Amino acid sequence: MKEQNQKRLNDSFGMRWGALAIVAFTMMAAYYVNDVVAPLKSMLEASSLAWNSSEFGVYTGAYSFLNVFLLMLIWGGLILDKFGIRFTGKLATLLMVAGTGLEYYAMTALAGDPSTIMGYKSSVFIASAGYSIFGVGAEVAGITVTKMIAKWFRGKEMATAMGVQVALARVGSQGAYAVAIPLARAYEITTPVFIGLICLIGGMIAFFAFSVLDKKLDRQIAATATEENEEKFSFSDVKSIVTNPGFWLIALLCVLFYSCVFPFQKFASELMITKYGIDENVAGTIAGLPALGALFLTPVFGGMIDKRGKAASIMTLGAAMLIGVHCIYALPFVTASWIAILLMIVLGVAFSLVPSAMWPSVAKIFQPQQLGTAYALIFFIQNIGLWGIPTLIGAVLDNFCVTGTTASGAKMYDYTLPMCIFTGIAVLSMLIALALRVADKKYGYKLEEANIQ
Repeated sequence: MKEQNQKRLNDSFGMRWGALAIVAFTMMAAYYVNDVVAPLKSMLEASSLAWNSSEFGVYTGAYSFLNVFLLMLIWGGLILDKFGIRFTGKLATLLMVAGTGLEYYAMTALAGDPSTIMGYKSSVFIASAGYSIFGVGAEVAGITVTKMIAKWFRGKEMATAMGVQVALARVGSQGAYAVAIPLARAYEITTPVFIGLICLIGGMIAFFAFSVLDKKLDRQIAATATEENEEKFSFSDVKSIVTNPGFWLIALLCVLFYSCVFPFQKFASELMITKYGIDENVAGTIAGLPALGALFLTPVFGGMIDKRGKAASIMTLGAAMLIGVHCIYALPFVTASWIAILLMIVLGVAFSLVPSAMWPSVAKIFQPQQLGTAYALIFFIQNIGLWGIPTLIGAVLDNFCVTGTTASGAKMYDYTLPMCIFTGIAVLSMLIALALRVADKKYGYKLEEANIQ
């Protein structure tokens, strides 16, 4: 009885937020690596690597290739629910380090190599393979950290904690967009990737340190028989997840919304340079403004949802803002640089609203023992968009949007058609958000209610 009544680690404000800070650093490093090549698109085309838009699109989409076609995210979610946070997180960090190391090797040792593999330049194929392995690790790490927050912050500041984690991860993204081009200009084009590899090794060490705390918390939780039973997972839970209407609405909103953000950011630096005349040294920083906005706003919106609710309404608002942003970017006669910057700021607000409401909502719709698999299935569907949309945009640019070449030999593109594609996807995301509001009332998910009771 004494053991059951003793205070747990996550009852301490400092311990639960300290644990979050440790895993947030791991995700910060992951987000840096994920985004650091994006600002270098034009430089990659003009360098000895000579990647065109289609090849860049293949590389970018490769992040999700294994997750989609080998169902690695689904397996990761099942592993998470069967073997727990510590085992899955360690495995994920090892995959991220290995994948990034392979990517760095391809971009350094194979630059200028004329050989091909399966019809692709060897540098493109090997770098894409490394990015795919990294993508498996990064996505599995994402669902692991999300379940970690649901575990450590259950009944407490869950939405705020998820918002803070997302915000800190965006620091990695913003750092990547800000430093990629200056570092590549000052040293080598692969220097930003090498720095990311070092950061990931640090993130792996950080997660191993967190595992010590989590193991102690598990021993404390195991002292309470009801909670021990609550954590048991059954494969029948998969059926109950996929037959829940809320799952499909959240998953569709996730894939549509994020397909308008992450793939867009991969091409945004070039858009800033070619259409709006922004200097290439700051174009990456501007493309990373949504991440900077998320740093400050996601925890604020998460705190509002914890105290006041309205998660479904907030997701609808964020999707509607996304439509306006991409629609204006699509207008060929709007070329003022200040408008481009303002739109990026608005995108940052939308980028903060939706995640701060979406991920805590999953924890309301599903039971705790189902969360790892539920998040994994949602991330799997999201990865279909993260693979397909960059591949589509790269092909569209090369086949329909070439307007000339720069002095360095890189192609110049008209981004009107790609931005129309993004606008259409954003419209679909808002329709799904509206449908989620209807489902919330019908099935009683309580998404509009506050998290803190």
